[in-house]
Amino acid sequence: MVVAGIDVGSLTAEVVLLDRGEVMHYVIMPTGANSKTAAEKAIDTALEAVGLRRSDLDYVVATGYGRVSIEFADKRITEITCHGRGAYYLNPAVRTVIDIGGQDSKVISLSDKGKVLDFAMNDKCAAGTGRFLEVMAQALEVELEGLAELSDQAQDTVSISSICTVFAESEVVSLIARGLPRENIALGLHQSIADRTAGMVHRIGLEEAVMITGGVAKNAAVVRALNEKLKTDIIVPNEPQIAGALGAALLAAEELLN
Repeated sequence: MVVAGIDVGSLTAEVVLLDRGEVMHYVIMPTGANSKTAAEKAIDTALEAVGLRRSDLDYVVATGYGRVSIEFADKRITEITCHGRGAYYLNPAVRTVIDIGGQDSKVISLSDKGKVLDFAMNDKCAAGTGRFLEVMAQALEVELEGLAELSDQAQDTVSISSICTVFAESEVVSLIARGLPRENIALGLHQSIADRTAGMVHRIGLEEAVMITGGVAKNAAVVRALNEKLKTDIIVPNEPQIAGALGAALLAAEELLN
């Protein structure tokens, strides 16, 4: 019984293949300009890696903002449900999930059975997301992957007052022009993301254990700032970007059993 979960976000598309509840393979690739094309390329790449074709799949669940464009999906389920399911599978002790993706962020509260109890979501603005970090890295003239390392070199922090990506970029350019150290600005940016995310966590209530998923979970400086802000040790999965697709695949397997 081979099933697939596919999560098409604004920046990346992820596919997870499951065979009898075990992960066979997964892929992560850029979404690009067309979510439908990205979904097809991602699923075909994953299947080719294990020597299968789409006709070999017993069920496919799609999630993410691009789920409506995935014509080959048997069912479409919201990313809130899928991220919660994926996180709970990775660690059944998880009660709070922080997902920071390319252009939105969400906090999900789970029951001891892994069911979604409540959630808060920021999908109106890219502030505090992967896109925010991309823009800030460009303003600081550093590669996105080097932003956390730059932040680690800070001797002090700089308060970033703007929460809008556009205004924050202008603020960063102004701070650089004033001669403030780039590493201090980077630390301030990571702390501003932690402040914004912690606000969402407190809106629904913090309950441990806490897990972070999404591409921004790979930024150690953001995780560290959140640890300090929330006063907890946040769990980071080995591959935090596939939580949504994993949850979709698990739900696909459950659909076959019902």
